[in-house]
Amino acid sequence: MSDPRDIDEDALLKGLSAAELDQLEYDLQEMDPENAMLPAGFRQRDQTKKNSTGTYDRDALMQHLEKEALEHEGRDDLVPFTGEKKGKAFVAKKPAEIPEHEQVTLEPELEEALKNASDAEMCDIAAILGMYTLMSNKQYYDALGCTGTIANTEGINSVVKQDPFKIFPDEPPNPTNVEETLERIHSNDSSLTDVNLNNIKDIPIPTLKEIFEAMKGNYNVESLSIAATRSNDPVAYACAEMLQENTSLQSLNVESNFITADGMMAIIKAMANNATLVELKIDNQRQKLGDSLEMEIASMLENNSSILKFGYHFTQQGPRARAAMAITRNNDMIRQQRIR
Repeated sequence: MSDPRDIDEDALLKGLSAAELDQLEYDLQEMDPENAMLPAGFRQRDQTKKNSTGTYDRDALMQHLEKEALEHEGRDDLVPFTGEKKGKAFVAKKPAEIPEHEQVTLEPELEEALKNASDAEMCDIAAILGMYTLMSNKQYYDALGCTGTIANTEGINSVVKQDPFKIFPDEPPNPTNVEETLERIHSNDSSLTDVNLNNIKDIPIPTLKEIFEAMKGNYNVESLSIAATRSNDPVAYACAEMLQENTSLQSLNVESNFITADGMMAIIKAMANNATLVELKIDNQRQKLGDSLEMEIASMLENNSSILKFGYHFTQQGPRARAAMAITRNNDMIRQQRIR
């Protein structure tokens, strides 16, 4: 007889007929009654060979299963080969008796009122008496917040429902006309001092670059904000070139965009040639700007005497302290000038 390890089980199974496979399954069932050697997914017999009996009716199927469950006698779970029942017989516990010193006797009127109270009324009574462990937080606070009416109409054992969704109106879209604003920047409109393009996410990148290009020769706009406009590094480079030439802009906001450390480095280095910007906001970019850029920001602020407000959340303690000291110094200088 050859080595059993050399036998090809798959080839043997493919050569068996349907009757032989059924006989093999029966023999395996006798050898291993609980199918402990089979994976869990293969322990159930194949029952999908029956012909279809009609369309699927879930209600009829549930009624049939309930009827079968009631009519079919339960099968005893026996230990293989011995016939002994598994587990222990269930013995119901006797309800604990309330000690005499803990029994409460109420007035006959109160006994009658509580006896006839509905489940919803009992829920409100429990909340008033402070028995919050008998109900959910929502049921408890609803009962305390209502006066003269029953808040928990479904009772203590009701399913807790979620609070109704409160609809809050969305923030109105930015009404700024980008093309018209660009034309007014080009024409140096004296009435245009504040350009707010925040949250306009469909501004093309070339248009944003053109806005900064037009700002080079504009001397009326004092505040420019492009927060959350999907601006990227090419826009940052155009902004850096603008900062080197513009002499009227006092506030610049480029927060919540896609500018990387390279683009932001260009803006920070351009501040060396700018002495008019008072407020600069660069926080909340898609990527972290990095430690080296934070050191560059601290150095720029130490060498700049015009910036009074700087919007950025430092991750390093050293640059944060240096930046705070520089901003405090600049504000003190302005304060002393006002006093004089």
